Amino acid sequence: MTSDYAPPQEPLVVLHEDAEVLLVDKPSGLLSVPGKGPHLADCLLTRVQIIFPDALLVHRLDRDTSGVMIFALTPHAQRHLGLQFEKRMTKKTYVARVWGVPVEKTGTVDLPLIVDWPNRPLQMVCHETGKPAQTDWRVLKDEDTTARVRLQPLTGRSHQLRVHMLSLGHPILGDPFYATGPAREYDRLMLHSQELRFNHPQGGRSTKIRAPLPF
Repeated sequence: MTSDYAPPQEPLVVLHEDAEVLLVDKPSGLLSVPGKGPHLADCLLTRVQIIFPDALLVHRLDRDTSGVMIFALTPHAQRHLGLQFEKRMTKKTYVARVWGVPVEKTGTVDLPLIVDWPNRPLQMVCHETGKPAQTDWRVLKDEDTTARVRLQPLTGRSHQLRVHMLSLGHPILGDPFYATGPAREYDRLMLHSQELRFNHPQGGRSTKIRAPLPF
């Protein structure tokens, strides 16, 4: 990622707001947090804090991934949500379009991941030193040469969904890091964080927020 960073400029889409939490729909192409250098300063966190000055970061999505992101509006909420993410108490559901159609209709990828140091930020499967990573997947729709799949990560490793689908032979369409040939020739990464389930910091009730599919 270099000075060609040109994030979309559409207005902030708020999915839910209350006294403790804020959930927004992050567009593809926008960083979650500032990158290194002034040309990478524009990000979702900065845009959110212009409107909600008390907003605090809880987690991130990759620049090219769209969908639900949650921010805390109080320090208590940030601690509460941070522990949920750390202890894998949240449930995240993604939808992706992938190259090819899996023979099986559902499954689980259980492959440990580690950063590919010579090619960072790329990640790779490594059974010796990789950190555990698991993803449940299910085919939602056969699109002939592509497929629409639901992905539910059980862990939160960097690029986990991208590398796990690649390992099945079905890279996510439009992926600038892992897709090649026709699979790469899409105008965006076809990966969307569709739904986040969490326990609300105020009272602990189970809460589910969704962002509409943009593709």
